[in-house]
Amino acid sequence: MSTGDVIVGLDIGTTKIAAVVGKQDEYGNIKVLGVGHHPSNGLRRGVVINIEQTVASIKKAIEHAEMLSGHEIEEVYVGIAGDHIRSINSKGVISVRGDEKPKGKDKAGDRITEEDVRRVILAARAIALPMDREIIHVLPQEYIVDNQDGIKNPVGMSGVRLEAEVHIVTAAAAAEKNITNCVLEAGCKIVDTVLEPYASSMAVLDSDERNLGVCIMDIGGGTTDIAMFFDGSVRFTASVGLGGNHLTWDLSQGLRASMQQAEEIKIKHGIAMESLLEEDELIKVPGVGGRAPREISRSVIAAIIEPRMTEIFQLALRQMEKSDVMESMAAGVVLTGGASLLSGIAELAERVTGMPVKIGYPNIKGGLAESVHSPAYATGVGLLQYALKHERKNEGGDDDDDNPSPFRWIIQRTKGLIQSMFGDEQN
Repeated sequence: MSTGDVIVGLDIGTTKIAAVVGKQDEYGNIKVLGVGHHPSNGLRRGVVINIEQTVASIKKAIEHAEMLSGHEIEEVYVGIAGDHIRSINSKGVISVRGDEKPKGKDKAGDRITEEDVRRVILAARAIALPMDREIIHVLPQEYIVDNQDGIKNPVGMSGVRLEAEVHIVTAAAAAEKNITNCVLEAGCKIVDTVLEPYASSMAVLDSDERNLGVCIMDIGGGTTDIAMFFDGSVRFTASVGLGGNHLTWDLSQGLRASMQQAEEIKIKHGIAMESLLEEDELIKVPGVGGRAPREISRSVIAAIIEPRMTEIFQLALRQMEKSDVMESMAAGVVLTGGASLLSGIAELAERVTGMPVKIGYPNIKGGLAESVHSPAYATGVGLLQYALKHERKNEGGDDDDDNPSPFRWIIQRTKGLIQSMFGDEQN
């Protein structure tokens, strides 16, 4: 990626669709050029349920981003999430057949090449998958050369046996294809599809947190998506089928208000813990269907929100306990997503998880950075960071923050063929 090239991250969420436009500046950093967003119609819990409405929402978000940035959008990096996401850790083993041998030290084995790394990733990727699943990521965790573990990049090392431990993320093939088709019908090509909490982590986490052990919780409208990092790599990903929209529904039912009114009440007056209310106050709730407005106590709103948020964190904690790095989360939990803006949510999360919690804001400067300085835009900004890092990898650059899969080129080629076929059908 050369300086000045425009890149676009498209966050297709249950509540909103956001297109973040940026480019690389002369210092190698991302500069935000514009942000377009539109209410998300046609999705439920991260899954497309209405193609026409989803395409219309994507088009409007992209048009808004084009207008603000002054650039035409043709290619996008797309975020994907939902409770259809599944992940598994796998291991591959090969014998090294590198081309270069250390002179006079044949017993030390061959030098490991990029081709050896690709072969071992393919071996780790060779797992039995149902026909309805599609691989999104193959993320290396570490390499082992002749029983020496903890190696991040084995290229150039000598050995006879190479092992790779990887984290494989899969999505429901139908769900992934529906999102792909919607983006294509909206007039854009997909460069890559990225797991949303993984993208968000690139915007809000630093290398110290990844190494020490941290869990990112992306609380969206329909789902809460989890990614756990340790020793610099992704160790576990999962999803809970509850999010901010469920809080709105609870308020709508409890207050006998419309969903729109309940959403406004949640944003303006909602609080995650009733005990954090310094003083109670009365809130006016508009009547439905011509009925007279009513006044309710803010403590009533808190009493409705707290049980649901507690349930979300408890379910997320159960998912985290399934991982083998739960005891290594020394840096605690980082919350992102629109629902993480709820007052008192960090304190409630600390009480439920027993770990330190903070709200994750995108770490980006330059351009219109203030317009995306919110946990709600963590995924969109993270997609830009992902694009920058992976383009550097493709160009032979170094990146110490993560170690993307050498198998990525196969996934990209497959998606390119699918898109070209789809385009041919349209013409």
